[in-house]
Amino acid sequence: MADPIARLDGISYWYPGVVAPSLRDVTLQIGPGLTLVAGSSGGGKSTLLRLFDGLVPQFHGGRISGSADVAGMDPLRTSIPRLATRVGLVFQDVETQSVYGTVEHEVAFGLENLGVPRSHMHDLVDETLGEMGLDGLRRRRLATLSGGERQLVQLAAVLVLRPELVALDEPTSQLDPDGAAAVMAACQKLAAAGQAVVVAEHRLESLLGRADRLLIVERGEATGPEKPRDLAARLANPPSVVELGAALAWDPLPLSGDEARAHLGELPHSLNARPASAPVRRDAETALEARGLAVGPGRQAILDGVDLAVGAGEVIALVGPNGSGKTTLLRTLAGLLAPLAGTMRRSLGRTAYLPQNPGALLHLPTVRAEVDLTLRRTDSADEVESILSSFGLLGLAERYPRDLSAGERQRAAIAVTLAGSPALALLDEPTRGMDLAARRALGAAVRSLSARGSAVVIATHDVDLVAEVAHRVVVLRDGRAIDLGPPERACAAGSAFATQIGALFPGGPVTVAAALAELAAGAPRSPGRSPGRSPGAAEVVR
Repeated sequence: MADPIARLDGISYWYPGVVAPSLRDVTLQIGPGLTLVAGSSGGGKSTLLRLFDGLVPQFHGGRISGSADVAGMDPLRTSIPRLATRVGLVFQDVETQSVYGTVEHEVAFGLENLGVPRSHMHDLVDETLGEMGLDGLRRRRLATLSGGERQLVQLAAVLVLRPELVALDEPTSQLDPDGAAAVMAACQKLAAAGQAVVVAEHRLESLLGRADRLLIVERGEATGPEKPRDLAARLANPPSVVELGAALAWDPLPLSGDEARAHLGELPHSLNARPASAPVRRDAETALEARGLAVGPGRQAILDGVDLAVGAGEVIALVGPNGSGKTTLLRTLAGLLAPLAGTMRRSLGRTAYLPQNPGALLHLPTVRAEVDLTLRRTDSADEVESILSSFGLLGLAERYPRDLSAGERQRAAIAVTLAGSPALALLDEPTRGMDLAARRALGAAVRSLSARGSAVVIATHDVDLVAEVAHRVVVLRDGRAIDLGPPERACAAGSAFATQIGALFPGGPVTVAAALAELAAGAPRSPGRSPGRSPGAAEVVR
């Protein structure tokens, strides 16, 4: 490895008032290139990234031992403003990182603080906005952007400074495929130019095969960085193709869909298309019905003519590009925005809404108190302990919600939202910051709600969640809502929303569990390559 840009030697760190360290005797080197940081929620990934730019310990306080050198500076003692000239960090919670009201001014903010001449500043801003595909948003106010668009803006605000080390915390968690591709292209360009790029992610599908090195952080302990293939088998939250390869004893483990496809000939027998998700009975009570709906945050409609009916017990996944109107539609369905046109009817019962920013829901001193308040307000017979346990929150029950990691805070907000079995649950990017175990707990909770007759509408870019829980997939695109059918069609090969497994098998299966089940049962059709076209005929949602 070339000369390291960052060195940590025996670093241990404790947040204020916390007994267990968030980092435990971490010794590592980060060199030029792309380093992927993986690990479970709350394991120390964000803490590690914040150490690089001095926020840990200078801003967060607490105790620290060991030594560090980042870009020739000591992040334990060098002032944060000085470190910011050499180290760029994009937070997981981009809402807390904004300063200015408009995109162009936000991207220029760091350059202004460095005293960059105005002419050069304009050139740098123009170049960076172009690289990130943000030219069209230049004049927009940040408050009008989707969560994914704001992630891209904050990344641009860091990249415009041309730092030596760029640290990104969950940069693709709210991005559509095009946005995620733009982020990855920017990261690879920086890495190829000799800069160090460190990306902490739970969504490893598009990253694992492209990373130069992999670093695993679990319970504060760091393993690596090493070549991704050398550590892939130790991932607690592996991508689907790694999980499938491990279950089938493929050697070497595939790191990408292309590598997995090369192994398909080793399958002991072939796969058949998985039966479609059990449809919700059409005679079931309609929990939500919208007709001719036009929605927008102002007077101009983002979506128009939306017809959408959701039956009791049905789970609908809303997918589509950033800025296509998913959040605006959810807020309208929740009654937080008035429709610009059309009609909407909800069945009797409580409607629960999870916003993209989980902190908006959490205000009480403990996680337990938050869940208990929802149960008392809804006169629910559910037990607090049972709900906390189902989301892996028992160990965090007495913690202040805003002191939790982003993934832990997201789990707490979902527990608060879904407690008491609402008649209609509207979830906006619910897997943001979640590891595999938390995502599966969410999937179990959604299936349980569905079985009890609750209707669920989920806006998400997480196609694995879509494949696991949805009955129908609806894409928002060009101001319209289009029904793509069940996940077995919508998430299969040839679709823009294909899962890693679905991309391997035209017509399904689309999840690891389904693929393994069909292999165990045996079936007459051989897997093949993607036909390169969208599955099934799309129709406007009715």
